[in-house]
Amino acid sequence: MNISFEAPDKINGLMTITLETADYQPEVDKTLKDYRKRANIPGFRPGQAPMGMIKRQFGPSVKVDAVNKLLGEKLYEYVRENKIQMLGEPLPSEQQEQLDFESDKPLTFKFDIAVAPEFEAKLSGKDKIPYYNITVEDKLIDQQVEMYQSRSGHYEKVENFDMEQRDMLKGDLRELDAAGNVKEGGITVADAVLMPQYIKVDDQKKLFEGSKLGDIITWNPRKAYPESDVEVSSLMKIQKEEVKDHEGDFTFQITEISRFVKAEVNQELFDQTFGEGTVKDEKEFRQKIADTISQQFKSDSDYKFLLDVRAHMEKKVGKLEFPEALLKRVMLNNNKDKGADFVEKNFDASIKELGWHLIKEQLVAAQEIKVGDDDLKNVAKEAARAQFAQYGMSNVPDEYLENYAQEMLKKRENVDGLVDRAVDVKLTAALKSVVKLEEKDITLDKFQEMLQEK
Repeated sequence: MNISFEAPDKINGLMTITLETADYQPEVDKTLKDYRKRANIPGFRPGQAPMGMIKRQFGPSVKVDAVNKLLGEKLYEYVRENKIQMLGEPLPSEQQEQLDFESDKPLTFKFDIAVAPEFEAKLSGKDKIPYYNITVEDKLIDQQVEMYQSRSGHYEKVENFDMEQRDMLKGDLRELDAAGNVKEGGITVADAVLMPQYIKVDDQKKLFEGSKLGDIITWNPRKAYPESDVEVSSLMKIQKEEVKDHEGDFTFQITEISRFVKAEVNQELFDQTFGEGTVKDEKEFRQKIADTISQQFKSDSDYKFLLDVRAHMEKKVGKLEFPEALLKRVMLNNNKDKGADFVEKNFDASIKELGWHLIKEQLVAAQEIKVGDDDLKNVAKEAARAQFAQYGMSNVPDEYLENYAQEMLKKRENVDGLVDRAVDVKLTAALKSVVKLEEKDITLDKFQEMLQEK
């Protein structure tokens, strides 16, 4: 066996592997012997068929399999031992000559290999990177307090309907005929639920203003929701396709008016939000909310910091030279179903991401960052905590988060993303102590505007 590798321009590599018969024949012979033991050939007892017959029937395919297996092993072994930073998968070279698997002559294989460009990515205290501390303004705390009040609120019965209070109506819906009488055999729905503030047409919405318990309102559901057969069919308890047959007027007799009342800011709300006895008064409640928001903002600030590290490093490293023609072949080979147009459309963005990936690899190696099981579990728990926070659940027990994280880690499709996130978290923490941070206070609105500009 002979293996050689050349890359005159440092990025387009050609690997040549020549296999002699002696390199793969032992594997071929072993496999054919196993075939013979198991072969069920008419006229012969199992394991007694002539080896010549076995070779004629199975020999060519067994040889191809043995050669391909050996090729893969030796190619990747050579890449690993010679520290070749290969991009993507090796491809059969355009210089490959026709092979004759029928003869015992040496087989020579040529592979095109995309090699990562050589460069150095380093950071030190001389590198200045901005770090944005997002201020927790009173209006953000007010919004969070109101959200907790709403989540812990309740409906109570009232006598008079108030559109501004977003009252919910329950009543009896009856279809009318052209004369304005209850239509015989028409639609009747008891305890239909209606929230007039969501009616799309103003003149229909106004029919409910000032109404009270027991009132009968004559209106037209189809006119009220002219673009939504779904809402009309849901209200009438019919199929969407049937709406067109019921476009006349209906009456709605109000049997119940429910008004949503937000929870009071008191000890009960404090306990529901952060656990019994954790918060004693409104001042502590607001401070606890501020601390929670601040912790959430830290993740946003870290995210922006890593974006700025990327921009800084891409500028510092400069334009990287890639074997673009070969990488396009690799990309096309991995996206055969999408075709060449997909490659052309997405290639530049793919190269940009590849450049950052290579830079980040060097930064990770320089900081000796390793990701273990505990790191993955912590990232999964934070992801779970963030999901619960979106629903206003800020006091989820650690045991529950632990179980949720374990379930996330059982799914293979989640693990790669969690590994990337764990690397980013550890890299961010490490680099914040390496570079010179230019800390700046910023409001959330300004911070979000800055992200959108990117």
